[in-house]
Amino acid sequence: MLVAALLTGGPASATSEFRSAWENQQRAIILDGYEQNSFNLVEIVKDPRIAAFIHKGSDGLPANYHCNRIADQMQQELCKRIWRNYSVSRELYQTRRQLAKALGLKWGAYHLGRPGKPIDQANHFIDYTDPAADELMAIDIEDNDPEKFMSLQDAQIFAEHVKFRTGRYPVLYTNGMTARYIADHRLEFPILSRLPLWYARYKSDIAPHFPKGNWQDYALWQFTSQNNCSERNCPYRPPGTSRDIDVNIADMTVTELKRTWPFGGLVDAVPPDNLPTPRDKPSYQQPVLVASAEPLPPMAKQAVDKTITASVADKSSGKLGARYLSVDALSLALSKSVSRQFDHSYETLLFRITTACLKKTNVAVDVSDRIRHPALLPFL
Repeated sequence: MLVAALLTGGPASATSEFRSAWENQQRAIILDGYEQNSFNLVEIVKDPRIAAFIHKGSDGLPANYHCNRIADQMQQELCKRIWRNYSVSRELYQTRRQLAKALGLKWGAYHLGRPGKPIDQANHFIDYTDPAADELMAIDIEDNDPEKFMSLQDAQIFAEHVKFRTGRYPVLYTNGMTARYIADHRLEFPILSRLPLWYARYKSDIAPHFPKGNWQDYALWQFTSQNNCSERNCPYRPPGTSRDIDVNIADMTVTELKRTWPFGGLVDAVPPDNLPTPRDKPSYQQPVLVASAEPLPPMAKQAVDKTITASVADKSSGKLGARYLSVDALSLALSKSVSRQFDHSYETLLFRITTACLKKTNVAVDVSDRIRHPALLPFL
């Protein structure tokens, strides 16, 4: 039912709602905001559907604390102002967290990813928010634009470092286009594409747009923001908030959401439809390494692994003769200088010593002499 709904754009089954999910009174509501939002938590909890609040935590790297080291007076003053705002926002975050949890709401925090230094940003996020074991963590990738926001590659490093320090993975917040790109390239982003998805899409029906990939469902769907909430028309306006608050839905009841919170794991991987299978693998053709003055005749049989057929120079005759070496004996043979290095030309999988090359070395060669075995390739 779910797959059919995604493909056709029709309503999904009761287990996963992709169309006007907020109209289902059994679904849990989650709010998210930042330091500039004004809201009343005491009024918010009067809505029994509101189960959690996710607040902005850190943004990029921490503000500079050592403002007095800046020589330019104007830049020093600007530095102090930034640090003052940073400190106030951090205190506000801690105050709101304590109040929200005291009122029975689940709590979470997100980090706004900026370009560069993903490990330093992850450390900043953890140090800023000091997340408890029951608090959700999220990485916010506003867009797939590494000039303005954290790159997808860095987001993977960020997520892995958060897991290293806390034992849990963050949730991934992003928009529809970025989520689709990650889903389509999930083999390139094996961690990022499996983080629980916090999906930002301000449409009443997301079935035709949902990225799928490893994400068969959203963890959270941000369906309302200031972008689609006016004074007259708003999909969902919680009590105690203005229209600039962001509103999210979970495909769970309040009880189920509180039991699942704070997520922290990875979703199951779903292999791409075009992923090669063993039966699609082309037949193995063993590469041949050749040193010969004449074209190589067809081989009667495949070379045997762990056996090396090498041609070495005979000191008395000056000709190349065959020597059969085990892999274990190769290093010993090389250490005794039983082989010579020749310039050779490269032709597809064949390495050939040309006649002109042999003349330079003053070494004669029989037409049947040759070196063959892929194990020799790293040594020439």
